[in-house]
Amino acid sequence: MAVCKNGTVSVEQPTSSSGGLLVEPAESVSGQLVSAKSVHRRTPTDLVELAQEVNKANTFVRATAHSKLQQIADQIHFLQDQARQVLETAVQDGDLHNAKCNFKKRPGMIYHFYRKEDGSTFLSMLSPVEWTSCPHAPIGSYKLEFDMSWTPVEKMEKRSQDMALINKLLQEKTNLPALAN
Repeated sequence: MAVCKNGTVSVEQPTSSSGGLLVEPAESVSGQLVSAKSVHRRTPTDLVELAQEVNKANTFVRATAHSKLQQIADQIHFLQDQARQVLETAVQDGDLHNAKCNFKKRPGMIYHFYRKEDGSTFLSMLSPVEWTSCPHAPIGSYKLEFDMSWTPVEKMEKRSQDMALINKLLQEKTNLPALAN
């Protein structure tokens, strides 16, 4: 690189070890790239402005990082809630499967969960209203699903709607976009 008398900077093309140019120059570009007078012109406020720009950039970086970390924290809380629900459901399903019962449980049927005075639990086909005098404390009524999970009776309507939506999506699978391999 050389500074010419008129204050312009000219660039010499580097050569390869074989002596040829590494990059062929464009015919429309002259050897002058930058005016030396413009490059060396500075004002006293340049340094202050540069510091302000750096400070602004740091503020934006911190704000962006904070926003992304907040989003991750929200996702962590959501996943923790889902994990808690899965564990609670697993405990409930275990309690229902381990309860005493004197019949073969069949998926699709509704069973009623009771607690005796001694603390033991059992399943019955009779709901609390079907007993003439219910001798045990009712805990809840549940439908045994075909995947052997249990759905509380009060959540059966929502589960039916969810299953209908899933079945509809599976039937309309031809409308789903294909994934690229």
